[in-house]
Amino acid sequence: MDNNNIDFKDLWKKQTVSQPNIEDLMARLRQFKKSAVRGLWVTNILLSITSVFIIFIWCYFQPQFISTKIGIVLAILSMAFYLFFYNKLMNKYKNIDTDQTNHEYLQQLIEIKKKQNFMQSTVLSWYFVLLMVGICLYMYEYASRMTVLYALIAYGVTLLWIGFNWFYIRPKQVKKHQEKINSLIAKFEEINNQLEL
Repeated sequence: MDNNNIDFKDLWKKQTVSQPNIEDLMARLRQFKKSAVRGLWVTNILLSITSVFIIFIWCYFQPQFISTKIGIVLAILSMAFYLFFYNKLMNKYKNIDTDQTNHEYLQQLIEIKKKQNFMQSTVLSWYFVLLMVGICLYMYEYASRMTVLYALIAYGVTLLWIGFNWFYIRPKQVKKHQEKINSLIAKFEEINNQLEL
């Protein structure tokens, strides 16, 4: 008998005691999918609006230094780079279907976890580096018109904000996403193990 093609929902429906747990797990899975897709849309919209705003600033204020223009291009490239990889997760979330077997759910979640780990390590690191360099280059033209003290304050506040995001906000978000998916994977593995007995 092939355990990978077992329809666990039918088996669990026959067990009246355990049925609410399966329904709860399926509700959690649907909520996870809905939340992830909504997060993808919000990120796309916010980064697109930010890019349009940056382009508007470039056109309206007509920066003179080449460093400012390079900074703007790097900032926009960092957002496009991040969105390119982030949007690849959309298909993974859409592939989670309510008619799948337990094994298929588990494989989908493991694949999403791998993609999320890549996003949260490699892609996010490059995003922050490109964005930080872009912002620093962009600020140079305006900081060069300030006194040294004000320029140091401007760069200091900007770098502190980036550091705060990198060292405090990013790890909390990564941990939150990992806890959600790890919890779902653990539940599906538990059900898979019970079905194999």
